[in-house]
Amino acid sequence: MRIFGPLYDWVMRMSAHPRAPWYLGGLTVAESSFFPIPPDVMLIPMSVARPKRALWLALLTTVCSVVGGVIGYLIGYFAFEAVRPMIEAAGYGEHLVRAELWYAEWGVWVVFLAGFSPIPYKIFTVTSGALALALGPFVLASFVGRGARFFLVAWLAGRFGPVVEQKLRQHMEIAGWLTVLLFVVIYLMVR
Repeated sequence: MRIFGPLYDWVMRMSAHPRAPWYLGGLTVAESSFFPIPPDVMLIPMSVARPKRALWLALLTTVCSVVGGVIGYLIGYFAFEAVRPMIEAAGYGEHLVRAELWYAEWGVWVVFLAGFSPIPYKIFTVTSGALALALGPFVLASFVGRGARFFLVAWLAGRFGPVVEQKLRQHMEIAGWLTVLLFVVIYLMVR
């Protein structure tokens, strides 16, 4: 079943639009808190088309990602207490305490690594809020991790051009399904 290819094609059409930077910013904010398509799929073709603006696009993507990350953080922060009794009633209270201790010790590093990696960032933004990671370090780790990723992606796309975009399109369906599989594995591990 082909789902991710058509989504990718839609995003590619949006990246050629005159208001593409606005779409990139909106997509990036949404992706950091709830949307499944990473902003790289717009950042890459936009950087290929305008290599001299690639670093500006990376900055825009980074700032919008951090804004979206704060929204995800707030979702976790305010919604978690409503579901916490259900988690504890289901017998996962001990696991929750262990996760809170682990996140308290490694939380900033987790956010930094998640920001740079292809792991869905929104998982970590919501979790950071749910486990009340300090907001200042969260924002700093998000900015550095996401910035490193997006500046690298924009530089590579601007430097190596159409070859990068072709490779991404060629493997989009596989990458999308691998992301779904990753969500399932994380769910099973947490469960």
